[in-house]
Amino acid sequence: MDPQKHSKVYFISLGCPKNLVDSEVMLGRLEKDNYVITQNPNEAEVIIINTCSFIQAAKEESIETVLEMSDYKTTGKCKLLVVTGCLSQRYWQELEKELPEVDLFVGTGLYHKITEILNQSKLKFGAEIPKRSYINQPAFIHTEKDLRIKTGSTYSAYLKISEGCNRRCSFCIIPKLRGNVRSRSIESLVAEAKTLAKGGVKELNLIAQDLTEYGMEWKYNQRLETLLPELCKSEGIEWIRLHYVYPDQFSDELIEIIAREQKIVKYLDMPIQHTNDRILNLMNRKLNKKKLFSLIEKLRNKIPDIVFRTSIIVGFPSETEENFKELCRDLEKLKLDHVGVFRYSQEEETVASKLKEQIPNTIKRKREKQLLAALKAQAFQWNQKHLNQKRSVIIEDNNSLSSFFIQARMSTQSQEIDGNVFINEISSHVNTQQLKSGNILSVKITKSIPPDFFATVI
Repeated sequence: MDPQKHSKVYFISLGCPKNLVDSEVMLGRLEKDNYVITQNPNEAEVIIINTCSFIQAAKEESIETVLEMSDYKTTGKCKLLVVTGCLSQRYWQELEKELPEVDLFVGTGLYHKITEILNQSKLKFGAEIPKRSYINQPAFIHTEKDLRIKTGSTYSAYLKISEGCNRRCSFCIIPKLRGNVRSRSIESLVAEAKTLAKGGVKELNLIAQDLTEYGMEWKYNQRLETLLPELCKSEGIEWIRLHYVYPDQFSDELIEIIAREQKIVKYLDMPIQHTNDRILNLMNRKLNKKKLFSLIEKLRNKIPDIVFRTSIIVGFPSETEENFKELCRDLEKLKLDHVGVFRYSQEEETVASKLKEQIPNTIKRKREKQLLAALKAQAFQWNQKHLNQKRSVIIEDNNSLSSFFIQARMSTQSQEIDGNVFINEISSHVNTQQLKSGNILSVKITKSIPPDFFATVI
């Protein structure tokens, strides 16, 4: 048998949850082709890093990780260092010259061919590999038939409903890295949801570059509004969370479905980026302030307990001090629960990178700091609405605070980004089985230290 069939592989996944799903698909293909997945880089003959290059910080993290892993070619057993994902797709020609330590570059268009590419290399130790880069136009999206090795939480999983993006936000490189939208069928997604549920998953996190673009290439024969009710029928799935729902295509029907379906948690990850109309227009966002405020008011009227997560960009080209102050005032009025703040990153090959009046880094950092401070102060006030209230929480897999607390999350807290609920009082009638990871139970919120809460089991 080819010795490569028993090669040990160490895998690192960087970047967003969408990239993580790609990594899990690659892991499934590696295992299917008899590669052995190891958690120890020292013993790996193959090291694969699935990279991100969305903004400058992500690129730097990816390069640092590649260089760190390259040391195992001398200190460990690594004979093949492989870089996959967005960094390879975007910069493979430059990387071939600048990173001689890397043996193979595989882009986002061919990641599903990972085992074929490794097999072609023959893993001949010390031999020169004839071809280093495998880059193609992204067109693939996995289905329920692909073996996916789920990583991370035992009870929570990401479900990628589509790949690529048809939007052309002026600051974003994603369409060039991931291609245009291609959606999975409802049948495929429901089948994968059932498989995940059988494996113990209770929480489905729906992800895509934009959930509201789901089914666009089919002219709405299948849409997010038709997918959600079908997913809600999945036995064993208790929470369904919507990530990356763009506000400009938010239909009244979608609002009705979120309000009606009990399994859909009342949480929306809805990136708005800014509130000034001129800046939004320069960003090529199909939204204005009036429509944004109207949509949020409509959602709150229909779903009074809804929680919002959003992302904001400060320091976009030509953003004036008054534009920034307007943004701060608007966010105070909107009272969104979770706000991620990002400094604008000038990415080559984007329209925004060519705009005049680029903002100096010192001003971008200052505005980021000011906005984060204002949001932190607001969070203390807004979180008071949870105090002394009954909330459903899901028990986490680990406890990062102390052995005296049990770590959990409310349905309005997404994993790893929105804080936790720490249970520090447990009634005598609660048995230990109820406190197993993945179980959902009722607690009373007793204290708030944003972004976290403390609670007692009811």
